[in-house]
Amino acid sequence: MNQNRLLAMVVAGCVAVGAGWYFGAATRPDQRVAMDSGKLMFPDLAAKLKDARRIEITGKGKTTVVELRDGIWGIADRGGYRVLESKLRGMLTTLTELRLTEPRTSDPTQYARLGVEDPTAEKEGTANLLRVLDAGGKPIVAVIVGHRRMRTQGHVPEQVYVRLPGDPQSWLAEGGLQADTDPQVWLDRDVINIAHGTIAKVAATNGDSKIELARDGEKLKVTVPAEYPKLEDYKLDDVARALETLTFQDVKSDKEPIGDKAGEAVFSTSDGLEISVTVNRQDKDSWTRFKVTGTEARKADVEKLNAKLAGWAFQTGQWKEKAFIPALDDLKAPPPAPPPAPEPGQSPPAAEPPK
Repeated sequence: MNQNRLLAMVVAGCVAVGAGWYFGAATRPDQRVAMDSGKLMFPDLAAKLKDARRIEITGKGKTTVVELRDGIWGIADRGGYRVLESKLRGMLTTLTELRLTEPRTSDPTQYARLGVEDPTAEKEGTANLLRVLDAGGKPIVAVIVGHRRMRTQGHVPEQVYVRLPGDPQSWLAEGGLQADTDPQVWLDRDVINIAHGTIAKVAATNGDSKIELARDGEKLKVTVPAEYPKLEDYKLDDVARALETLTFQDVKSDKEPIGDKAGEAVFSTSDGLEISVTVNRQDKDSWTRFKVTGTEARKADVEKLNAKLAGWAFQTGQWKEKAFIPALDDLKAPPPAPPPAPEPGQSPPAAEPPK
């Protein structure tokens, strides 16, 4: 998501509710300002967000950083991997709409009850400090976000306790502002979505095992090797669905250590795509990389997918390996269960005569 698009979306959200807004003097994070209830907490913030380049969210002594790199907002300690656009847009828009309703305590000993204690000093507290910074590291806005107020009535605005850093006065504000410090909740976890019915062929190498599968009607069928034992249909179906609505557990740059190579496969679709999958194992984790090629007709889709996938390793879970890089032993049906043992005093069942 580029910077201009972010600003446009935030401003559009402000205009939709802005007819009755109060626009007063700018509020600086490092100033203590007297604010009347009923007024916007940050009246002219929307226009300032065009300069935003970095967002810091601090809680329990830890800081999560969302920063703008090459036009994309991403998590700094995940190599800049993109965040959920809807979550970022929602937080910034809510910040511009935050409206003070009631003054609350200014006694520091009571801050913890509202969750507005200093999150940079308290390692056990629940408060979060949200700061939006410009390219020079200067705060555009900073606010301590406390507990959300539970409301049992229906169709009423959400409320949250807030306080400006350095200002003893806390407030109850109207707005559903959430400042999550867990980087995992910010990540856009969707990797790729290739419908299982379009998978025409799979060629996989897993250690010394090589296998090829091709579509036969509605299912995949093993074509290499030519001879193989009975296979489980659901396991073959898992291979066909390996790239369908795929999400990840974690992500990092593929320049970081991702362990040893476990295997690779190429998934070919009936509409002209080829998705190369490489699986590495690092301790108990499985890290997967993707590369997409295709026909000239699919050039735009290839470029879009590689723009998202190239340069990243996705933690997908070891259970997914049997679908990404299937081996014949992984697909075999279990041996038939042995016949039940005879009851005491009974003769074992007679063996069937040979046919």
